[in-house]
Amino acid sequence: MNIFYLLIGVSLFAALIFLGAFIWAVRTGQFDDNETPSIRMLFDDEPPTNNNANTTDEITK
Repeated sequence: MNIFYLLIGVSLFAALIFLGAFIWAVRTGQFDDNETPSIRMLFDDEPPTNNNANTTDEITK
């Protein structure tokens, strides 16, 4: 029965740590940007640069 008291204490301590981490994340602005994640997939990616242009030309010749 004493192990239950230990487990309750450990679980409350872990819950307080997670609550503190959540409050810290909210106060530092981790959840402020609500618009960008929904439109990020609409942004065009940069075109890849072709650094191997010389090697492909040599192979095709």
